[in-house]
Amino acid sequence: MRTKVAIIGAGPAGLLLGRLLDKAGVETVILERRSREYVLGRIRAGVLEQGTAELLDKAGVGERLHADGLVHDGVEFCFDGDRHRFDFHALIGKTVTVYGQTEVTRDLMQARDTSGATTIYEAEHVSLHDFDGDRPRVHYVKDGVEHELACDFIAGCDGYHGVSRASVPEAAIRTFERVYPFGWLGILVDRPPVAEELIYAHHERGFALCSMRSHTRSRYYVQVPANERVEEWTDDRFWDELRRRLDADTADNLVTGPSIEKSIAPLRSFVAEPLRFGRLFLAGDAAHIVPPTGAKGLNLAASDVCALAEALIEFYAEHSPAGIDGYSTRVLSRIWKAERFSWWMTSILHTFPDTDSFSRRIQRAEFEYLRGSEAAARSLAENYTGLPI
Repeated sequence: MRTKVAIIGAGPAGLLLGRLLDKAGVETVILERRSREYVLGRIRAGVLEQGTAELLDKAGVGERLHADGLVHDGVEFCFDGDRHRFDFHALIGKTVTVYGQTEVTRDLMQARDTSGATTIYEAEHVSLHDFDGDRPRVHYVKDGVEHELACDFIAGCDGYHGVSRASVPEAAIRTFERVYPFGWLGILVDRPPVAEELIYAHHERGFALCSMRSHTRSRYYVQVPANERVEEWTDDRFWDELRRRLDADTADNLVTGPSIEKSIAPLRSFVAEPLRFGRLFLAGDAAHIVPPTGAKGLNLAASDVCALAEALIEFYAEHSPAGIDGYSTRVLSRIWKAERFSWWMTSILHTFPDTDSFSRRIQRAEFEYLRGSEAAARSLAENYTGLPI
C-alpha cells in the first residue's frame, strides 16, 4: 500500500490532520493501534479555544459543535471562598466553547468515514523506517498479517507513549519535563452543572474545578497527592471534599449524584525539541504535554496539525519545502507560550507540598492583581481563549 502522508494515531490530532489534508486533495492513511470503540471511549476535557472552533469549521465538522457546544464568555476564579468572574468577551471580544473531546473525535471519525479515506484500527507492532531519507515506510500487523505502507511523509500523532517519538534516535531529540507532585481526581455525573461557566478554586486543602460537558452532565475535580488511589474515594467522600474547597453559595447549590466515571489524572509539563526529523513530524501529545489547568492540550494539538497541514499542502501544491522546513520552529514558539500559561495557572491555583504561609500570600496577591488590573485580566483572557494559530 502507498499513500502521501501516513498518520500514526486516530485521536483528534491525527483525525483533524487527515481531514484538513483530505479536503485539500492530499491522500492519507491513518494507523491506530486501538479499536475504534476504545478511541471513542476515552473521556477527556473539552474546552475549545475560539481558534480551535474556527479550525473545526474550516474542516467541515462544526455543525454539532455549534448545535450542542456551550459558548462561555468567561470563567470564575475562587480564592478561599472569594469569587471573581473574568469576562473574556468584554475584555478582548473572544470566547471559548465547552464541547467534549470525545465528540470532536466522533465528528472527525464520521467525516472521514463519509470521505472514504482509509483508517486502519487495531494496527499492531507499528514501526517507522527510513524517515531520514526520501522514501519512508511504516510496517504494521493487522489480523496477524504483516503489511508495509510506503509514503512521502509520516505524521506522529500517537500520543506521549506512542511509537513515533520513540523511533527518533536519542541523540537527535531533547526533552524538557516537569512532573507535579499531585493529580486531579475527577468524576463525571449526570447532574446539571453548579454554574454556567467554569469555576477554578484555590483552597488551603487544594485545588478544585467545577466544569461541565452539557447542561445536564457535569465534570468535577479535586487536587489529590500523586500517589493517591482512586479506589480510596467513594462518591460521598468526593462530594464532601469538593464542598470544603468551594465558596458557601456554590457548595450549597451543588447537585450531587452517583458518578458514571471516576479517575485520577497525573499532571506534567513536557516538550520535545525539535519536532521534525527528516520526513517524520511530531504533533499533539507526541510533541508536548501540558497540565490541564489551562485547558490547552487539545487546543495545542489542533494548532500543531493546522500548521503541519498548511506546510504539507504547500509542499504538494507549490513544490515548496518552506513550510515543512519551518514547522518545528513555528509550532514550538506557540507550544512554549502555552506551556508557560499552563504552568502559571497550575502554580497559582494548587497547593504544593512545600507551600508555606509566604507562598500562599504570593498566590493571594496574584489573585488580587488579576481582579484589580484590567491589563492582567486581559492577559489571562488572551491566553485562555487562545493565542493566534
